[in-house]
Amino acid sequence: MKVTQAEIVISAVKPEQYPSGLLPEFALAGRSNVGKSSFINKMINRKNLARTSSKPGKTQTLNFYLINEMLHFVDVPGYGFAKVPKSERDAWGRMMQTYLTSREQLRAVLMIVDLRHPPSKDDVTMYDYLKHYDLPVIVIATKADKIPKGKWQKHKKVVRETLDMVQEDEVILFSSETGHGKDEVWGILQKRMK
Repeated sequence: MKVTQAEIVISAVKPEQYPSGLLPEFALAGRSNVGKSSFINKMINRKNLARTSSKPGKTQTLNFYLINEMLHFVDVPGYGFAKVPKSERDAWGRMMQTYLTSREQLRAVLMIVDLRHPPSKDDVTMYDYLKHYDLPVIVIATKADKIPKGKWQKHKKVVRETLDMVQEDEVILFSSETGHGKDEVWGILQKRMK
């Protein structure tokens, strides 16, 4: 899909603030600093619409990005960052649970993991949580450019096995540097928008 328009429309903390309308939504989940903002920016061909940060825990709201007036990416707070107070992490958890379990427009969750490393315990917990609620998950294994191409399938297998993924959920190898996987992700999202 050629992206001609992308903008952040709202940063929400409660359902009353979510955008109205019935556009399909795709939530982006992943541990802090895994590269969600870089993924968004590469997907929409923008350098910094989604702010990247070297400080984990920056996303503290549900950030809705409107793309081509056809769909929303919803960036949710990262997980697994210990320096955020527990009370704040709990509030983020409640906010995310409300969104993920009650939003009719949500078509799938794009779960971002780092292909270079086996998924963390937090990644496994998040995947299990999403499957508990029967949410479709597309795992985006990012930073593929940091691994020799000949080892991609081995690393992809580690991701599938560590997360104990259900067969119908896909793993897409992705690089925010080279754009590898971008067209494949757009193809999957367009099928799920219907």
